[in-house]
Amino acid sequence: MDAVAVWATDQVTALGVTDWPAYGSPAWRALLANDPRKAAAIFEAAERWRQHRAETDELDRLLTDDPEEWWRRVTAEANAEARRIMPALAKRPTAAEVRARARQQPPRPVTATPGWPPVAIPGRPGWYRHRGPNGEQTDLPTRTLEHAHR
Repeated sequence: MDAVAVWATDQVTALGVTDWPAYGSPAWRALLANDPRKAAAIFEAAERWRQHRAETDELDRLLTDDPEEWWRRVTAEANAEARRIMPALAKRPTAAEVRARARQQPPRPVTATPGWPPVAIPGRPGWYRHRGPNGEQTDLPTRTLEHAHR
């Protein structure tokens, strides 16, 4: 912490407050002019602005004097985020893999499954594939096996 930040912190501590509304907010505007929370918010806003300007000025200086260091700093957060999400991205399929999966595949055979209702047969409206009592696959023009055996 630099000397100005220490001074600003001391000023807020001397006001005897621990929380205050954000500078310029409706709650801050509603405070009386002599409310110490109003002053604390001003100190906080001023210190944040000072730090922001110092960082911006430093980046401007680096852009001129040391472009490589400037690039390292301005991309540091993006690089950290990329390293954080890389393991999850590596598990996802690539665009080429997604396209390959979307290509026309040979049709799967229609199979009735035990415990499930009969399956409609593509290309044969009104016909259903049933699983018979011995596991055989039977095509019938009805959804219920009982109706077919009457």
